[in-house]
Amino acid sequence: MSQPSFDVEARWPELFDQLDADQRRAVVRSLAAGWHEGWEPNREDVADLIDYTLGALTFEDYEARTAAKAARIAGAAATL
Repeated sequence: MSQPSFDVEARWPELFDQLDADQRRAVVRSLAAGWHEGWEPNREDVADLIDYTLGALTFEDYEARTAAKAARIAGAAATL
């Protein structure tokens, strides 16, 4: 069985193009920390973290988006 790979930069290079080297490293490390705990980031998750890193989102906006995603997922799971 092959190991899953953490390839967010390869999957969505256009999102990472706007980051400098330090920002890129910080975003990848943040995403990797969650991935090692079993979380699989999607494009929306990556885009939101990059927007926060670039200052396009405030921390409060970032938290609100994250809470809205969690509520959406919980709502979908409740209908199963």
